[in-house]
Amino acid sequence: MSEPLLDFLDDMRRLRRDCPWKREQTHRSLARYLEEEASETLEAIDTGDLDHLREELGDLLLQVYFHAVIAEESGDFTLDDVARGISDKMHRRNPHVFDATSPTMLSASEVNQQWQAIKSAEKQRTSPYDGIAAGLPALLLATKILERRPDASAGLPAAGDRDADLGDRLLALVDEAVASGVDPEQSLRDAVRRAVH
Repeated sequence: MSEPLLDFLDDMRRLRRDCPWKREQTHRSLARYLEEEASETLEAIDTGDLDHLREELGDLLLQVYFHAVIAEESGDFTLDDVARGISDKMHRRNPHVFDATSPTMLSASEVNQQWQAIKSAEKQRTSPYDGIAAGLPALLLATKILERRPDASAGLPAAGDRDADLGDRLLALVDEAVASGVDPEQSLRDAVRRAVH
């Protein structure tokens, strides 16, 4: 690790030891702050303010370090374990970059398909929907499900069906966005931003 990253790890260990509030925190008590910092990072991306983005990425990094230091104290894992784990995962799931015997001339779509196939094999998933967190925001949940659906036309109501409830119509709109290559979460976020400014 570079010196600033090591210095920050030392800072987090000291804060955990010497700050009464930080000493009391657990993974569960910090969960809301992780969600809040992720939302603020998304806002910085939406506004295009790179200074704000740098700051918010730092706040996200603080959360990663905080959780790692708590885990380190209880002997569960360390920050090095976190970094090693994600590095190993990137090597496994990106053979087109890290494996000299793998084809390197892949399109972005082929890379995504390869990633999903490797991930499914690693996790021994039997359904394309396994591993999608049910607690995701509804729009993101719908998007992920529709992106993984084996049959793109299966079981969706017509957007203009009078009997379809609001959820069905929203699902049809998300499906339309996915089919058009549009990120519905970002599109809705942009529309909300336009509506409130």
